[in-house]
Amino acid sequence: MSNDLQKPIIGFTTGDLNGIGIELIIKTLSDHRILDFCIPVVFASNKCLNFYRKSLPDFNITYANTRELNRLNPKQVNLVTCWEEEVAITPGQLTDTGGKYALISLQQATEALQKGLIHGLVTAPIHKKNIQSEAFDYTGHTPYFKAVFNVPDVVMLMVAENMRIGLVTEHVPVSEIARHITRENILGKLKIIHSSLQKDFGIDKPKIAVLGLNPHAGDEGLIGNEEETIIKPAIKEAKHNMLVFGPYSADAFFARGQYEKFDAVLAMYHDQGLIPFKSLALGEGTNYTAGIPAAVRTSPDHGTAFDIAGKGRADNSSFLSAVFTCAEIIRKRLGYAEMRQNPLKKISARMIANAVDERIEESEA
Repeated sequence: MSNDLQKPIIGFTTGDLNGIGIELIIKTLSDHRILDFCIPVVFASNKCLNFYRKSLPDFNITYANTRELNRLNPKQVNLVTCWEEEVAITPGQLTDTGGKYALISLQQATEALQKGLIHGLVTAPIHKKNIQSEAFDYTGHTPYFKAVFNVPDVVMLMVAENMRIGLVTEHVPVSEIARHITRENILGKLKIIHSSLQKDFGIDKPKIAVLGLNPHAGDEGLIGNEEETIIKPAIKEAKHNMLVFGPYSADAFFARGQYEKFDAVLAMYHDQGLIPFKSLALGEGTNYTAGIPAAVRTSPDHGTAFDIAGKGRADNSSFLSAVFTCAEIIRKRLGYAEMRQNPLKKISARMIANAVDERIEESEA
């Protein structure tokens, strides 16, 4: 099989047309080395790409127009034209148009993902207000993909070089967080994270830390009782099937670098997990939707950035990381499936790994 046929097909959505999404796509895909490890497919229109391309003279992106996803050019960026009409683009402005066409791009890319015509999807940032409609009644991409793929639950998993942080609750008002902290929700999220670490990240026996909800993890019930009545019982039950520890006091956990001892951390709510992630993560972060067996979806760890939209100042580092993470998870899943189909491969891999370890130990002795 040729290298081109082995490369994963990765789709890209525009995000809000007035945000930095298309700029990120142009900057990322203008580096032709991307074509060495994936076949990119952009769901947009010629006119939208050209609008932003004019303001980015230092980034040369060439692409092939296509209407048939089973006949892609593996040596070039592919563009699926999602609309033909003229669209008013006003960078930095929150408009109904920006949200309308962001949804069209997302819907067509998701349909291709569902049909298996693309292997993964990198979504550019949307604005949660102007994308709302009868077709999109969600607080973000994560619940949208949960609904579209009809899975019981998913996890917003933030991924970086030195940490992975999942959330029990995502975009929920602070006043409503506590009622979503249930034994069932915690167990469900832990099962998804555990499975994802094995299948998507290649970690055989992952270690997962769980944070408390209250300050000082409740101080044995003195500051709230959720740790004693909900979180600890959930952890105890989860221990029957996985390596899980906690609950930890969030402030000390991150301040003392305890997160470095675990393969993933389960935070109770959005800011509890994302503030330390964005402060301490090495490299650029990626937002990954864990829990969808039939699809891989990633995105950068930031929003539409209206304040710099159209000015050519957007940093595409996180977007590039989202592409790499998407491709790597696709590869890990294939490897996991192949290992399960032929147990001898796993035995051989272990024998080779053990032999390498022994040689290293001998050389160091």
